[in-house]
Amino acid sequence: MGEYIAFDSHKQYTLMERLDTGTGDVIQRGIEHSPGAIRRALAGCRRGTAVAVESIGSWYWIVQEIEQAGMRPLLVHPWKAKLMMGMINKTDKLDVHGLNRLQQNKTLPTVWIAPGELRDLRELTRARLVLTQQRTRLKNRLTASLAKYGLRIEGVTDTFGVGARKQWPKVLAKLPDQTAWTSQQLLDQLDFVCRQIADHEKRLQERITLTSEMQLLLTVPGIGKTLAPAIFLELGDIGRFPSPEHFASYAGTTPRVHASGDKMRYGKLRPDVNRYLKWAFVEAANCIALHARRQPNRHASKLYSRIRHRKNHAKAVGAVARHLAEAVWWMLTKKEPYRDPALTKRPS
Repeated sequence: MGEYIAFDSHKQYTLMERLDTGTGDVIQRGIEHSPGAIRRALAGCRRGTAVAVESIGSWYWIVQEIEQAGMRPLLVHPWKAKLMMGMINKTDKLDVHGLNRLQQNKTLPTVWIAPGELRDLRELTRARLVLTQQRTRLKNRLTASLAKYGLRIEGVTDTFGVGARKQWPKVLAKLPDQTAWTSQQLLDQLDFVCRQIADHEKRLQERITLTSEMQLLLTVPGIGKTLAPAIFLELGDIGRFPSPEHFASYAGTTPRVHASGDKMRYGKLRPDVNRYLKWAFVEAANCIALHARRQPNRHASKLYSRIRHRKNHAKAVGAVARHLAEAVWWMLTKKEPYRDPALTKRPS
């Protein structure tokens, strides 16, 4: 005697199906989202029963209430689950019943659920990513405003560095009134975002202990004190990835592949991945690309230069990002620091 429970959750409500394997009874009910609603809906269920929940944006609190009710949450990969259901029509009732059918067949595609403390710490690195993207947008907008009127900051390599900021008031005075006013507003916003990023980095150093795994990550080219915590918090336990190829795919560093007959075409990096890990490895690869001429003997620099010459910058950065992701898997699995293939002496 047992039962299967599945949730089809949305922002405002959840459709729950409870299937009793003994009697064959199927009960479906809607749950309006509110604090404790999921816990109350599961009150009469057998403790320890698995509850299938599709991975959506608001799954944190749902999983938390399932655990508080004494149940075992299973976070479902939505795209894979829909393929395995093989249904032409799509409704909430069909979806939730399909999840229970996959549970019965023991083919439910699940993903790892990070512990609550880890989920909370991730918000520091993820929010910093949002702020850095906002900083980039503000800088691009300001640079474009100057370019519209043939203006630029002279004699500096960083348009927004300490020395360059002293020139901005004189340059803004040359712009038309409304453009100058809006540009000053954007500059003020840029200063505010930069202060927030500095606060985030300070809090990261205070809240996140530098573990042995993070110290290993710091030996990887392009990965510093900001990217190391981001990568470590996102990957969780490296043991859940059976091979470096699996981890590279999860991190979004493998391209799309279309092969037919004797023709093979590689596309862009996959979007349906952990986008935070993807950003971190691409950021590290861009850092390597930026300094490739300064350190031409490194393997990553050679890899970037070779593919950049044959194809383009984007594909070269993608290849370097994949090398870094696979290297991280080997390092954390073997608990060894990064060894540059180009600089490591091979036994004769």
